[in-house]
Amino acid sequence: MTFFAPTLRYQPLRPTAKYIHLPRSPIAPPSFLTQRLFGMEHSTQPSSSPSLSSSSSMDLKSTLRPIIASRRAELKAFKAAHSDTVIGEVKVENILGGMRGLKSLLWEGSSLSATSGIRFRGRTIQECQALLPGPPPAHRTSTSEMLPEAMFWLLITGKVPSEAQTRALSVDLAHRAQLPPYILSTLASFPKSMHPMTQFSALVAALSHESRFARSYAAGGLQKADYWEDTLEDTLDLLARLPLLAAHIYRRSYGVGARPEDIKTDPELDWAHNFAVMLGKGGKGQDDTDFQDLLRLYLALHGDHEGGNVSAHATHLVGSALSDVYLSYAAGLQGLAGPLHGLAAQEVVRFLTRMSSSLPTPPTPTSIKTYLETHLSKGQVIPGYGHAILRRPDPRFSALLAFTTPRPSLQSSPLIQLMHQTSSIAPEVLTAHGKTKNPFPNVDAASGVLFRHFGIDQELFYTVTFGVSRAIGALAQVVWDRALGNSIERPKSLDWEGLRKEVEGKGGEKVKAKL
Repeated sequence: MTFFAPTLRYQPLRPTAKYIHLPRSPIAPPSFLTQRLFGMEHSTQPSSSPSLSSSSSMDLKSTLRPIIASRRAELKAFKAAHSDTVIGEVKVENILGGMRGLKSLLWEGSSLSATSGIRFRGRTIQECQALLPGPPPAHRTSTSEMLPEAMFWLLITGKVPSEAQTRALSVDLAHRAQLPPYILSTLASFPKSMHPMTQFSALVAALSHESRFARSYAAGGLQKADYWEDTLEDTLDLLARLPLLAAHIYRRSYGVGARPEDIKTDPELDWAHNFAVMLGKGGKGQDDTDFQDLLRLYLALHGDHEGGNVSAHATHLVGSALSDVYLSYAAGLQGLAGPLHGLAAQEVVRFLTRMSSSLPTPPTPTSIKTYLETHLSKGQVIPGYGHAILRRPDPRFSALLAFTTPRPSLQSSPLIQLMHQTSSIAPEVLTAHGKTKNPFPNVDAASGVLFRHFGIDQELFYTVTFGVSRAIGALAQVVWDRALGNSIERPKSLDWEGLRKEVEGKGGEKVKAKL
């Protein structure tokens, strides 16, 4: 097995002659100690697939270029014909309720329906699982899952990639997966007790120093029509680096996973498989291979959920100011770290663990129902249930549930069994309780429980893994924002007096000015 490790001098992947990267500012070579600690010792073994790596971004760009040209022409004509067309209304409840339901964003990668769930470029999860390529043949089984890098290709191009295109992208990401020494030094300066998401977002922001787009824009002369090209390069660089950042944080914060010197990529493996190896799950036994497939599925499923959620919208908002993808996605990660967005998976694990300790062994449907009813009667919520838009079971939850079916070790897990039982009982209890528009399980009802089964029981780290995934869709959209020349986001706000006058002006009752 051939591993790719940086040479003694940190540098980006060297392109072929037909594709030219802008030069980077010089970076001092790492010390011998840093090389030994973080796996940057000199490697004389070349990549086993250099031609695949060098051709990947060119292949992706050549695929995107005519698509972008066509969409630009279509958008120009659409604006001319329909700019004054009204497609919705704004109610007071929208303004006071987090802008829910307002149709105000253009998002290429996915769309979310209250009744049918998520569709990636018009395709259901099941269709994506059937169409998108899986791991390389040497690592493929009858239960192998779609690759998240194939999902990225679909989201950014709208086309299903071939096996060769997917393999080339996997290799390219493996070769781009390098961290400059100052990032590792910065990480070393953080308290080990610092929240993993704080570390993650700070390091992603620090990588802005590496941005090709920021350097090109600052140098002047970059044409607006070409913004997307360096943005795509930055996106691929960041996607490649995210698993490394996450793995170093995991190791340093918890003392588990791969040793620092082993946090590196193998171009023979896909993106998720490399990440699994970095988390200490690189074995060939059934448990590790099942985890590798879980990670493939998880990263693909969490990659995009249209543009209105906090992490995607924050990335888009900051990116609309022409901030580079590192700064933009750091903002998205900070939104993801909020308890109302990305922390639900850990709450589900804690909830089910507490419930398990209070129920008979094995738990009966009646005992589960009684526990849930008592829990709700105390004014508490059942984590992992409900969704801001969905009014049916989350198809991502269904996909994770289906993942357990052919795997005996998961079927026999008491906590996973409890998760299964709760998912069939809780909707009835919540409906009877009458305080939810959607009593069905969402993806968080399963994801953390599955991670815990495979020994990833550091619950604060679940959101970091979510953050590795969400970049797939959020950054694909930043590329499209640059390609279409989308405007900086600047909605109008109202103060209380302004809102009161708007209501009165529409014929509403006179509103008292008191808050």
